[in-house]
Amino acid sequence: MNPGECFVFSYKESLAVGTELLMFGKEILSPIIYHYSLLTNTWSSGMLMNAPRCLFGSASLGEIAILAGGCDSRGNILSSAELYNSEAGTWKSLPSMNKPRKMYSGVFMDGKFYVIGGIGGAESKRLTYGEEYDLKTSTLTEIPNMSPNAVRNDMRATSGSPPLVVVVNNEVRKYDKQNKAWVTIGQLPGRASSMNGWDLDFRACGDRILVIGGPVAVGTEYIEVNSCVPSEGALQWNLLGQKRSGSFGFNCAAMGC
Repeated sequence: MNPGECFVFSYKESLAVGTELLMFGKEILSPIIYHYSLLTNTWSSGMLMNAPRCLFGSASLGEIAILAGGCDSRGNILSSAELYNSEAGTWKSLPSMNKPRKMYSGVFMDGKFYVIGGIGGAESKRLTYGEEYDLKTSTLTEIPNMSPNAVRNDMRATSGSPPLVVVVNNEVRKYDKQNKAWVTIGQLPGRASSMNGWDLDFRACGDRILVIGGPVAVGTEYIEVNSCVPSEGALQWNLLGQKRSGSFGFNCAAMGC
């Protein structure tokens, strides 16, 4: 990748879908998407969403990904959604969410796309309801009280082979689909922590969940990758590796799990 200086220092988001990795950011005059192909081991740019955005929620399922909400270039909160097909290289507009929202978590669960938490409304308030998008029927359904009781906007969610799991205030919580309630199942690994969600990433990989982050005390200069398999018992975290870093400024995505 040969990004411009503006892209390097701009806010970025990443998404793995199929055999591709997408990096969303901004150049001087417009948004840009860098595209990495695992098959050719090359980077390219030039693709655009139908409605460019940042601070959106997203999730992938096989060769497709859904991106929804976020903000446009003027800071307006969006409700629109798009589906990206990595095999065809196409963007398709989907039905808009019932209400606009940004800075939320998006996950696939049981083949459906869910939006959880975030900020929206005229006063940019924290949203407590979720939304479910059914790909088969192209319908959206609101789910009351689906967002965990977060004190701050620091929620991270993931799904896949593991159950729907979130990190809130350094606690790991699992969603009970039958009772439609969140249950605390453990804590983050001892040295991983979050400051309003910006120095912690959380991903599913096969039957495991990965936590990428590090201690936030002054003078610490590394991040850690920890993993565990959520089960009925206590969470057993395994340290996979450490990397020296002046600050946590990495974008993370899980591919090929």
